[in-house]
Order: sequence, then C-alpha cells, then structure tokens
Amino acid sequence: MFIFGHIGVTLGVFFGLAILVPRLRIIINPMFLAIGALLPDLIDKPLGRVIFASTFANGRIIGHTLLFSLVLFVIGLYIYDKRREIIVLTVATGSFFHLIEDEMWNIPDTLFWPIFGLRFPKGSPDNVGIWYLIRELENSFTLHFSRPYIPEILGMAMIIILILHWLMKRFWQNKF
Repeated sequence: MFIFGHIGVTLGVFFGLAILVPRLRIIINPMFLAIGALLPDLIDKPLGRVIFASTFANGRIIGHTLLFSLVLFVIGLYIYDKRREIIVLTVATGSFFHLIEDEMWNIPDTLFWPIFGLRFPKGSPDNVGIWYLIRELENSFTLHFSRPYIPEILGMAMIIILILHWLMKRFWQNKF
C-alpha cells in the first residue's frame, strides 16, 4: 500500500482537472476522494493478507475489481438522485483512480472478476499476516528509488505542493 502515491497522485489529477473544470473544486470534497483512493487497499490488504491469508495470500481481491468501483458508482448515483449528495460518487472516483494507479489491467483475472472465474490469483504465502501490513506501512514512509516507488515520490511531492498552496492561500486571505 503506497499511501502517498495513491492520495497524492489522485489529488494531483483532481486539482489538474479542476483547473480545466473549476466547478469540480466546489462540488468534490478532496477528503472523500483521498478516502476512495485508499479504499481498495483498506479493504483488500487486511482481508487478503491477514484475515483470509491462507485462502488468498493476495492484497488485490474484491476492492481491486472493476465491479467494486462500478457498484460504488451505482450506489453513488442512487444517493445523488435521492439526496443530491456526491460523497459516494467521489469515493467511487477515488477507488477507480486506485485501479489505474495499480495498473490493474496487468491482472485481468482480478480487474474483471468474476468474468474470468470466481477465484482470485493466489499470492505468495510469505507475504501474509500482520507483519506484512506493518512492513507495507513502513515502506510507505521509506524513500526508495525504484520503479514502484516513483508514484510514491510523485505523490509526496504533490501533497507538499498542495499543502504549500493551501498555506499560501490562507496567508494571503488573512493578510488582506
């Protein structure tokens, strides 16, 4: 789970799109977008690597499927139709961005589950248990210069830029 990569890259894309479509800044809450960007890992890592580790030994199961994002989206559309509330649609968007950031098209058995069967690819039994989750969380805060860590570094940079932008905006608002 690359916390900074998922949050930073998703928020970076969102704020980039908000430059082109300024209304997005008004209707979408970045906090719920960030929650959605982490949701597949928050569901799948504990389920697939700890709780059902002997069955799956895989941190990319239900939450990493297109079906999961589509169900969230449909629920979001229903709630929006009934209450004009966009929170679930925002979470669904973040969840979909997560699939893109994880390059799930490289694992079609999971992405298009259950079209190719009801089983998920089984992972390595060496990467299971609570120590796996602790190691993954620790890796999110450790700087490495390898291909998988490029989104993490970009995400950290984006989060820093967004925080600095927010601080500058507050500073100038308070000054005038």
